[in-house]
Amino acid sequence: MIPHDVGKILVVRLSARGDVAFASPLAGALRRRYPRAHIAWVAEDGAADVIRHSTHLDEVIVLERGAWGRMLRGGRWGRLAGAVTDFFGALRARRFDVAIDAQGLLRSGLVAFLSGAPVRIGLGSREGSRHLMTAVVERGGDHRAISSEYRYLAGVLGLDTRDFAMEIPRGRAEAAAVERMIAAEGLQGGFVVACPFTTRFYKHWREERWSALIRAVRERTRLGVVLLGGPGDRAAADRIVAGAAAAGGGSPSGDHPPLVDLVGRTTLGEASAVVSHCSALVGVDTGLSHMAHAFGRPAVLLFGSNTPYLDPPGPAATILHSGRSCSPCRGKLTCDGRIDCMTDISVERALAAVTGCLAAAPAREDGDGGVRGRASPEGGGALEVA
Repeated sequence: MIPHDVGKILVVRLSARGDVAFASPLAGALRRRYPRAHIAWVAEDGAADVIRHSTHLDEVIVLERGAWGRMLRGGRWGRLAGAVTDFFGALRARRFDVAIDAQGLLRSGLVAFLSGAPVRIGLGSREGSRHLMTAVVERGGDHRAISSEYRYLAGVLGLDTRDFAMEIPRGRAEAAAVERMIAAEGLQGGFVVACPFTTRFYKHWREERWSALIRAVRERTRLGVVLLGGPGDRAAADRIVAGAAAAGGGSPSGDHPPLVDLVGRTTLGEASAVVSHCSALVGVDTGLSHMAHAFGRPAVLLFGSNTPYLDPPGPAATILHSGRSCSPCRGKLTCDGRIDCMTDISVERALAAVTGCLAAAPAREDGDGGVRGRASPEGGGALEVA
């Protein structure tokens, strides 16, 4: 589908953070097949940091969806029209030969179409976007495996998929800022990252369980815990931290290892750099959780109504899943909003999984040769079903 002598390729995967991470191997696969091509990626401002520092890309083009939304809500129609016109004018001026819509929605299809690329390839295009493509690749792959639909797309496009690991390199400034934070908070001996937050309520685990788990991890492992999330998670983070303190009858720090609350206080790049340094991560189905695989960090994933993958992507990954027949329902709840599949996962199970992956981590790191920044291409972790 892609001419062998292609000059310029545009990848369109606008959001969300986890999905951009899953799609990130496309950049390397394209670069290996077309080493002389100019390869660009367009992503929305909320997700662009995931792919911004990829060594396989010549540029990352940021669609300022947040700014456009503020203009729309503020009734600044003229400024919005000018911003949209300028963005697509600049995109079209780049004269891409091929646009790959790896998202398959109407808005991503419009970006591919308005790029002016004469060859436009969509992945499972829906919402009418297939009419904007010159070719559509229906979604395929093994739904239990991470990044499988993108690996399938790469295969159809004639790309080499043998090395198809997520890659999320960090910028120097972000890495330096996180190293300073680790030193300042006394986390040099290791720490566990907790990622409790998502934009979908049906992916959540109960806040009181997060409080209990954080307290138990600090007491059992003697490691600090770093809480990550976005600005919109601030109120929930306060409740979780307060609950962690109440569980022990004292302050959240007390005589325990540090509890560092960074929710809403980092950029996405800084947060992912924190993940790259952690001893282990425990989280729900959210972008930061999935990044642990790209950095080779041990991770415990709590999946229920949404299961982006069920085969652990590497030996350092453990997936906790209820095994209920109604899961995944992807938000089409049949439990009257109780989210039974997440409630099935107890604090005890989560704690055992975290302590287990910490105990096994030294052997795993030795086996990996200390390499970080990309997920293991092989499976071998644990899927625990209630």
